[in-house]
Amino acid sequence: MTDSDLSSVPGLDAVLDRLDGDAVRVDPLPDADGVVAMPHDGGNGTGVLVLSGSSGRVEAPRARLLAAAGASAALSYKWFGAPGTPEAIWEYPLESFGPAIDRLAADCDRVVLLGTSKTAEGFLLLASDDPRVDAVVALAPSHVVWANVGPGPDGELRPQHASWSRGGEPVPFVPYDDDYEVAGDPPEFVGLYRHSLEAAADRVVAATIPVERFFGDVLLVAGGDDRLWPALESARAIEARRSEAGLPTTVVSHPDAGHRVVLPGEPVPAGGMRMARGGTEEADRALGLRAWPELLRVLGLLEGHSS
Repeated sequence: MTDSDLSSVPGLDAVLDRLDGDAVRVDPLPDADGVVAMPHDGGNGTGVLVLSGSSGRVEAPRARLLAAAGASAALSYKWFGAPGTPEAIWEYPLESFGPAIDRLAADCDRVVLLGTSKTAEGFLLLASDDPRVDAVVALAPSHVVWANVGPGPDGELRPQHASWSRGGEPVPFVPYDDDYEVAGDPPEFVGLYRHSLEAAADRVVAATIPVERFFGDVLLVAGGDDRLWPALESARAIEARRSEAGLPTTVVSHPDAGHRVVLPGEPVPAGGMRMARGGTEEADRALGLRAWPELLRVLGLLEGHSS
C-alpha cells in the first residue's frame, strides 16, 4: 500500500499526521498490563475497548490510531496470561471484560468493542447480553463459540471445554475434531474449523452466537484468503442472521486478504502462535483501508476529526 493510496482517503492524511505528532496522550493502566490512548482535544465522546485475538498482546498502536482519529478513549490490555487475568481462553468469564467497559462508560457517551479473531467471537457473544455496549467491530470474526484455546486450570488441553463462560456457566461450543490432521508448514487450520463444523453439526445451533439479540451497529471485516478459520463465511452467516432481524450490519472484505486486518498507519502485527494466516501484507492493508470509512462511521467519526 503506497502513501498515495493512503492519502486518497478523505481525512486520513490528517489522522496520520496527528498519529505522528503529539495529538494523542498514551497512559499505562494503573491496574493492568495495558494502555489507554486519548486525544488532547477530548475527542467525540466514543470510548473503544480494543483487544487482540489469541496472541493476547496489548494493541497499543491500534489504540493510538483510534485516538488520533478522534475517539475520546481507546483502551487495550493483555486480556489473558497476565497477573489478574485468566491463564488461557478456557471458560473465560465474559464478566472479566466488565471493568474495562465500565471505565469507558464512566467517561464516554458511547462504548464500542473492537475485537480481533478470538475477541471478535467473545465480543459478539458479550454484546448480545450487555446493554452498556453500543456497537461492535469484529475483525476476522466467528459466528459460533469454539472450544478452549489453551489449557484449563489443571494444565490439560483435553477434554475440551468452552472458550467462554457467562454467570459461572460454560457457553455451548463447537468442539474441534481431534481426528482431523492439520497439514502445512506453517500449519493451516481453516480446514480443521470447516471440518469441525460438519463433524459436530448437532452442536452448531446451540453454539451459534445470538447476534440478533444485539440491537446496536455491527461491523464485520474479513479476508477471503483467511487460512486460520473461515472468517468471511462466518461474517456472512452473522450478516444473514442479523439482516433477517432488520439489524444494522456491514461486511467489508477483500478476496486476497488473510486473517490479519491492518488498519491505515498500523505496523503489521507480530507474535502469536506459528500458523498460516493467509493473505499478503499488501492485501491485508488494502482490507484495512477498505474498512476504515466504515470504522469511522461506527465510531461516529465519519466526517473526520479536526484538531
